[in-house]
Order: sequence, then C-alpha cells, then structure tokens
Amino acid sequence: MSGLIEYLTSPTTIAYLGIVGAVFVGLQLMSAVMVYAERKVSALMQQRWGPFLVGPKGLLQPIADIVKLFFKEELRPKSADAILFSLAPIISVATCLIAFAPVPFGAPTDFFGWLPEKIPLQVSDVNVAVLVIFAVASMGVYGIVLAGWASNSKYSLLGGLRSSAQMISYELAYGMSLATVVMYAGSMSLREIVDRQAGYFEWLPFVPAWYIFPQLIGFFVFACAGIAETNRAPFDFPEAEQELVAGYHTEYSSMSFAMFFLAEYVNMVTVSAVATDLFLGG
Repeated sequence: MSGLIEYLTSPTTIAYLGIVGAVFVGLQLMSAVMVYAERKVSALMQQRWGPFLVGPKGLLQPIADIVKLFFKEELRPKSADAILFSLAPIISVATCLIAFAPVPFGAPTDFFGWLPEKIPLQVSDVNVAVLVIFAVASMGVYGIVLAGWASNSKYSLLGGLRSSAQMISYELAYGMSLATVVMYAGSMSLREIVDRQAGYFEWLPFVPAWYIFPQLIGFFVFACAGIAETNRAPFDFPEAEQELVAGYHTEYSSMSFAMFFLAEYVNMVTVSAVATDLFLGG
C-alpha cells in the first residue's frame, strides 16, 4: 500500500496526470472556440451578426450553450433501445478522446528541473501511434451507427447508414495517405516522424524538411479524407438537415445531443493535429 501511495504521489505520476487533464480540458476548450469561430464566419458569409449578446463580442456564447443543454430535459423515444441509445454518444466521445492520446504536442521536458528525467508531452507515447489513431478513429463510426439504429427512427437510421458508408469509403484514401508518410519516414511513431522533419532539405537549405513538400498529393488526399471522416461540409451526408432533419442524432436532446457535437469537433482537432505532425513538422 505504501508503494502505491509513493507511486501516486511521485512527481512523474503527477506530471502525467497533469498532461492528461490538460489534454482533456484543452480539447473541450478547442471545441468551444471552433464552434464560436464557425458561427462567426458563417454569420459573416450570410450577412448576419452571429453570437454577440453573451460576453464581449459573444465570446461566452459556447458556455451559455453548454449550460442550456445541461439543464434541458433528456428525451428518449418510447420504442428506442434504451441501452444502445445511451451508449452511442459515449462511444463517439470516448473514441475521439482516445484517438488524440498518441499525438505529441511538444518536445520532452522535465518541467524546469522538477522531474528527474524528461517525459514526452503527450498522453501515450507508443511506437505504432499512426496505427492506433487510424484504428481508434475507425471505431467512432459505431457510435453514429448505433445512434441511428437504436433511435428506431427512419431519419436517424438513414443518417447512420450514410455515415457508415462514408467512413468505409474514405478510410481507404485516409489509410493510403498515412502509409505514404510511414514509408517515407520509416516509422509509425508520431514523435519519430516529427523528429525526422527537423532541419532543412539538403538541396534547398532554406526550405524546412517537412513531408508536405515531397508528399503534396498525400497531404491533399489526407485533408479531403479527414474532412469526410469528421462529417464536415461538403461531406455532411450523415446529418443532411435539408432531407433527414438532423440525421443520426434527430432523436437526441440535452447533453447526449451535445456529446455528438463534442465528438465531431474534437475529431476535427485530432485530424488537424495529426496532419501537422505528419506533414508540417509537428
């Protein structure tokens, strides 16, 4: 028991717990910022004000939305499968958070000498990080499919089927774009891939040795497949408000509804972070 207490109170364990907490909170804050930015940009394109009442320039609107959804009534169709209906948003959020775990966001550090040795700034440093991200991200479709099937609604079911078809369709291109970088770098570790992009090209000493230059087509394919994997326009067929009301989450309300959107925006952050590590030097 004393050994367990000593381990839990060691500086290294506290540092890792701090990194996990920072990533967890940071992803949610990034999601809120992206929601605000998207609404502002959409308003600018449509000659509207967008969020402007809550806080300066409407900056506190995402917080107001979260509070509103938190206190809304949780509804479930009478004929829905209660267990799977509740499990679907949990799967979506869990997979998107786990997918970010192998992504490095900084160089190894000892926190200004506080730790006995340097630790990587990432939740989990695995040597097959690319494979882990690809596998876990692929699992996210189960949340959407289960949401569509468990709702016992035609609109939701069609949205779930569209999502599964879209994910399967673009995973091939997504995987091939990852494979090009893995073959070029000779490693599946994101940290090693980032390290090998340090410095400059020998033939052009002023150009950073980022993989986007020799793998420009791969970057374009990854960007397109990433947009499709996150169900963003113009690949937003699973939601399709113009024909399916809201798609797979039509029957959801309150925080269950919010969890699907949290998963969508966290997936956007993950895809952006992975693209930066693979093609833009990390």
